Amino acid sequence: MENIIYFIPLTAILGFLFILWKISWVNKQSEGDSKMQEVSARIRNGAMAFLKSEYKYLTVFVISVSILLFIKSTTEVDSNGFVVIPFITGALLSGLAGYLGMRIATKANSRTTEATKTSLGKALGVAFSGGSVMGIGVVSLGIIGLSLLFILFQTVLLPEWDMVKVLNLISSFSLGASSIALFARVGGGIYTKAADVGADLVGKVEAGIPEDHPLNPATIADNVGDNVGDVAGMGADLFESFVGAIIAAMVLGAAFIELTAFQSGFELGAVMLPLALGALGIITSIIGILFVKVNGSGDPHKALNKGEIISMALMIISSFFLISWLLPESWVEETALRGAITYTPVKIFIATLIGIAAGYIIGQITTYYTATGKNPVKSIVKRSITGPATNIISGIEIGMLSTAIPLLTIGAAIIGAYYLGGLFGIAIAAVALLSNVGFQLSVDAFGPIADNAGGIAEMNRLSPEVRQRTDKLDAVGNTTAAIGKGFAIGSATLTALALFAAFTKQANITTIDIANPVIIAGVLVGAMLPFLFSSLALGAVGRASSTMIEEVRRQFKNIPQLTSALKIMKKYEGDFEHISDEEQKELDDAAPYAEYKKCIEISTQSSLKEMVLPGTLAVVVPVLFGYLGGPEILGGFLAGAVASGILLAIFQANSGGAWDNAKKMVEEGYTHEGTEYKKGSETHKATVVGDTVGDPLKDTSGPSLNILIKLMSIVALVIAPGIKIDKPDENAARQENKEDNTPVETAFQAPVEDGSTLYINPSVFHEKQNTKS
Repeated sequence: MENIIYFIPLTAILGFLFILWKISWVNKQSEGDSKMQEVSARIRNGAMAFLKSEYKYLTVFVISVSILLFIKSTTEVDSNGFVVIPFITGALLSGLAGYLGMRIATKANSRTTEATKTSLGKALGVAFSGGSVMGIGVVSLGIIGLSLLFILFQTVLLPEWDMVKVLNLISSFSLGASSIALFARVGGGIYTKAADVGADLVGKVEAGIPEDHPLNPATIADNVGDNVGDVAGMGADLFESFVGAIIAAMVLGAAFIELTAFQSGFELGAVMLPLALGALGIITSIIGILFVKVNGSGDPHKALNKGEIISMALMIISSFFLISWLLPESWVEETALRGAITYTPVKIFIATLIGIAAGYIIGQITTYYTATGKNPVKSIVKRSITGPATNIISGIEIGMLSTAIPLLTIGAAIIGAYYLGGLFGIAIAAVALLSNVGFQLSVDAFGPIADNAGGIAEMNRLSPEVRQRTDKLDAVGNTTAAIGKGFAIGSATLTALALFAAFTKQANITTIDIANPVIIAGVLVGAMLPFLFSSLALGAVGRASSTMIEEVRRQFKNIPQLTSALKIMKKYEGDFEHISDEEQKELDDAAPYAEYKKCIEISTQSSLKEMVLPGTLAVVVPVLFGYLGGPEILGGFLAGAVASGILLAIFQANSGGAWDNAKKMVEEGYTHEGTEYKKGSETHKATVVGDTVGDPLKDTSGPSLNILIKLMSIVALVIAPGIKIDKPDENAARQENKEDNTPVETAFQAPVEDGSTLYINPSVFHEKQNTKS
């Protein structure tokens, strides 16, 4: 069983081979004509330019934090300067995951558009193959990073260290991943929404032209933003959740090592189980992806559901046998709250089912509140008839209402997992929820590719049949995106709680007394922080959007060719079927005069400048609370942040999604009491305003809150050894060492055969190395 750690990296290698195969297959598909290739190249170049600039900023951040981590760790007994190795590795792999996903997504977009000329099934195959590179890449990078670091520290660099200390070092891997994820989410969200607001408000509402029309100067930046936010951003988010949940469960599993039941061949069973479940998920996700196929004009949604069901079923069945193999038949843990508790592999397996069920329920509830045709979205459309104000009031109402069932579900999942497996049960529930993330992220990354494919078809004025197929793919992508956001919220909550539980273990916290006024103050400040963070993110989007709007207006006003083309567009009020050939030629000739690069530069510069403060806040505040207030106050702070952060994240994501689909319902044609409301009507304009308000909520501040609560929890876990509460036996050791004039920090413990503990003065030990103590 101990050798399982050497087999886990092999599943990651299998994942990399699968990725190479998919990349090769996508690259062999036709990119379309020269015009399509030109649009795709603009999107790809804009996306990669942003990523290159962002990574320059992040390199400075990673180096700065590495220096601080090294100084901190070399002054603490339970840490080591090696802590910078996993931190830098986590940051590099998180960045690599974003780069990998962005690269293939921007190559698959025009190929998907070209494939729609043949059939819907072929287009789905190209788009989903591009998404699967991101999905399998994220989990493979996470597994190979964690497993190789574990082997490096446990068997090569620090074989004499106990497991808890080794895992504390490795936890900085998650810190590196979280840092990159937060900046990617915030920066990407600001980028995409600045472009989206400019394209929507000035293009749709003021100029009356379609969002993806080539005359719209912000359209390329908007398509770049889809990749920056929903590919690189989402990938980094779930990469961080995946590795964070695994590390938290490994830390909590290490508490079982000394129990008698684990001494008969199961020593590392509880530590290896989270890693093994993640590795198993790579295999089941690949199998599920292979089953996603559509023949002819079949339903893409059914194909994706089929693959997910197969993947999840295989994961559930195989995880039962894996858990039974790695854990003893039963074991007893002494807990402060419940006394002696007996756990079994079956109970742990049921905890995993609870985690999976919670994720599924949250996804379905998210779909209900945000999908077109459902009552919540229909109610927003109905109220939009009376104007933007009632549209916005209705969207806020739906967003607030949508928090109830997910929070009740999460609460029930926490209680159920805890009573079945203790804190370890909660952590394993989080790992189980994320074990199938390879498939889920493949579906999420498919959405932006389909969206870009529709944009390319619009900009190249392809046939209505092609646009119909791309619209169908895009509609599926919008639904999967909503489910993905719900999945990310659920996984973030359980991961943050697992990390919080690991922090309490490392900091020796048994209870947090909320009757203590100081603790209450910490809870309140923690609850405030997600609101402050959201304010900073939304303010950044507002400032960047204003600059973008002014630039688009300037181009429409000052570039004669665009001004003339807009007059033609307004003449037909969105009905372009009756445009004469001469007028169409004038529109086509005007398109090259749109200055796309200036809009891309505005989004890039604004997002990079504005992401620094929110990202830094998430790292600095927990450190200040921990070192100035102590571990219990930090615990209260984290509890407040998680509680308010998850509510605010659900509210923002669902209200934004509902506003977005209310707009789409009107664009497709909405009839109420015999009156039809469609694109260009006052009702449509009201829904566009609502969608514009909701966009930064669902794509910037909302998703970023998921990472915020996880990042603050992992920061607390990393600094825990330096702020932990001394146990009674440690206090005794300190007292004895004071009498010997030995510095307290240099004492260490050695187990004695009778079960007691001997405290040894290292200076004496080194003088008598050949003498038994």
